[in-house]
Amino acid sequence: MHLYGTQQINELGHLTIGGVDTIELAKQYGTPLFVYDTALIRKRSRGFIDTFEQLGVKAQVAYASKAFACVAAYQLAAQENLSLDVVSGGELYTAIKAGFPAERIHFHGNNKSVAELELAFETGIGCIVVDNFYEISLIKEIAQQKNQQMKILLRVTPGVEAHTHDFITTGRADSKFGFDLNNGQADEAFKQVVNDEHIELLGLHCHIGSQIFETEGFSLAAGKVMQKMGAWKEQHGFAAQVLNLGGGFGIRYTEEDKPLEPHEYVADMIRTVQDESKKLNLAMPEIWIEPGRSLVGDAGTSLYTIGSQKTVPNVREYIAVDGGMSDNIRPALYDAKYEAIIANKANDPKTSTYTVAGKLCESGDKLIIDASLQNAHTGDILAMFCTGAYGYSMASNYNRVPRPAVVFVENGEHQLAIKRESYEDLVVNDLPLTFAKGE
Repeated sequence: MHLYGTQQINELGHLTIGGVDTIELAKQYGTPLFVYDTALIRKRSRGFIDTFEQLGVKAQVAYASKAFACVAAYQLAAQENLSLDVVSGGELYTAIKAGFPAERIHFHGNNKSVAELELAFETGIGCIVVDNFYEISLIKEIAQQKNQQMKILLRVTPGVEAHTHDFITTGRADSKFGFDLNNGQADEAFKQVVNDEHIELLGLHCHIGSQIFETEGFSLAAGKVMQKMGAWKEQHGFAAQVLNLGGGFGIRYTEEDKPLEPHEYVADMIRTVQDESKKLNLAMPEIWIEPGRSLVGDAGTSLYTIGSQKTVPNVREYIAVDGGMSDNIRPALYDAKYEAIIANKANDPKTSTYTVAGKLCESGDKLIIDASLQNAHTGDILAMFCTGAYGYSMASNYNRVPRPAVVFVENGEHQLAIKRESYEDLVVNDLPLTFAKGE
């Protein structure tokens, strides 16, 4: 059995997280329930930050908060001296409400609205990652109207694709994100912003993919982007201050996954950027990265109560839980794989194989197919591991199911981070019909 972070099995045979019995958490807060091991999030954060500091490289580690966003999560990120990557006005608003330092917020997105960009100016965020020519024109217009300056990065597509275990270099321009590095778009974007009195171009940003277990792709991308920086220095005298290499660092979901430690990703990135800087006679830029899943993914555990069971003779055994694709759509959407245990029988041998079904009215609502588990009964608590990224953040009210509660645990203490939605919450924005009955 692979345990994550502070997870242990206590004398009752129950799974504990952060020194707290998950069965007691399920009793107090109900299920489905997301439980976050904040000590593990802190450890992951320090793994990235400390490596930059130990190697003497100026950097920002920005939490890519689309993985999981709430006031308490942003406050935890601030405690760990992280910067913050937001991708919407809602995330930005939440960060400001959480008291996150605005100067450490970076705003992403391929279709930022006027209202969102105005909020970015009004709150004084540290940087906008510019994605397209339309956005350049909007930023110029708003900056001029407000007579404010804004720092930006240009997001570029370097022609490096990540497929988790392998990398390919391609000139393919088919991405909704960024300026293509190979067809002249990036050069045109540079010309439109470099001399604007209201815009300070810091450098370039790229992101090659997600759930990456090796460093080769980051090295390839860094080399390509650094070459463009070298060309701009030679042709225009522009000295980039920042190189943002994005995120996508992988985590372990199942035994097939073999992720690297944070320091391994960081150290290899630094070596590549240092080597390219020397080759191109460039000053070493500040390196920014954007871990999201790798900070919170394996720190999150979902607790469910097992309800009905069904046997399909000679086919499979089903157990159904009180959540499903409404709180974790990734298995249905991506065919994502997870592991689990029966949290109140954690010391028992895994002698049974079940398909874990959700309660939503969809045939595809299956959380784990053919899970190796302890013998399960109605009322048992199922703990599904590594659900901290893109679980709650992609949750929905499909079938009018309320979204779960979220609890943070650390050093034997627990606190509610997000309240469970009620039925009343589901109808709070609904309005009654005003049309007269038709004839």
